[in-house]
Amino acid sequence: MTLKKLMTATATLSLGLALSTSAMAETIMRVSSWLPPTHPQNAVVLKTWGEWIEDATEGRVKMHVEYGMGHPKTMFDLVEDGAVDASWSVHGYVPGRFKLTESAELPNLNANAEAASVALWRVHQKYYKQANEHEGLLVAALFTHGPGQIHLAEPIQSLAEMKGRKIRLGGGIQSTLGKRMGVTPVGAPAPKVYEMMQQRVVDGVFIPTGEQKTLRLNEVTKQLVLLPGGMYVMSFSVFMNPEFMSGLSQKDQDAIMAVSGEKLSALAGRAWDEGDAKGLETARKAGVSILEVKSGDPIHQEFQAMIQGIDEDYLERVADREIDAAAALKELREIARNYKQ
Repeated sequence: MTLKKLMTATATLSLGLALSTSAMAETIMRVSSWLPPTHPQNAVVLKTWGEWIEDATEGRVKMHVEYGMGHPKTMFDLVEDGAVDASWSVHGYVPGRFKLTESAELPNLNANAEAASVALWRVHQKYYKQANEHEGLLVAALFTHGPGQIHLAEPIQSLAEMKGRKIRLGGGIQSTLGKRMGVTPVGAPAPKVYEMMQQRVVDGVFIPTGEQKTLRLNEVTKQLVLLPGGMYVMSFSVFMNPEFMSGLSQKDQDAIMAVSGEKLSALAGRAWDEGDAKGLETARKAGVSILEVKSGDPIHQEFQAMIQGIDEDYLERVADREIDAAAALKELREIARNYKQ
């Protein structure tokens, strides 16, 4: 072999080894999601987080989102067991495990999802983290959706008319509100709501306005009842498998956490706020009857009377967590109401 050919072969081998090493060094972060790919949580939040992670790790870690892996309540177990590396889900789908995060769900928060999400993250880091409710998981973000409202197949003029109606409830504080309102609760994951309302398995649902568009509820809803500040919000977490993270270099672990936490929490909340605005616009264009309740209106007064003592009930439920839950609730509301983007 001539010297020129030898040099060429050596260079080719070196390039091949470099490319092979690069490919071996790349880690795919498998993330399970349970809402449609077009939902803002997937199309905006996970997509953006994936881009942040890839940039922060200089391409060493890339995200791949997988769908159809089960009910949202199973996401916690899937990640803890290592079936996937990360996911997100609703705290209220696992009753009894996540109590402290209900503080953000209580009525009269009067803040948008971005503000509530940042407040929940900060209060979690200061108060809730020590209670270890996410044991076996590494929390990457905490967030809420926008104000939960009432979507109905047949209209009402007062909350008293809700008594006995079959309403899909998603767990958490919704169950408490449904009980106080006297509805007949029906459990089901959010993606099933369209079919259930279409077939009149349920008479309505408590859910944010964004789902008028993302879940096409505008096609099956006759009335959208908008209470000031909503009835509640629902809390979620984004979480990762600790073993997956420990298998990365410390540099990449730090890089991923730098684009998670409060930054990711704010992004998730903001995406829900933007989705709610689009959902309300979709409902208006579809001709859905919108009952915009003002503060002090009879329905608003009904609601305020209905939720009397709900804060105290929450504080009693979390007494076993051995943290200053009253101080945490007060601080959460102050942060949320005074938050500026």
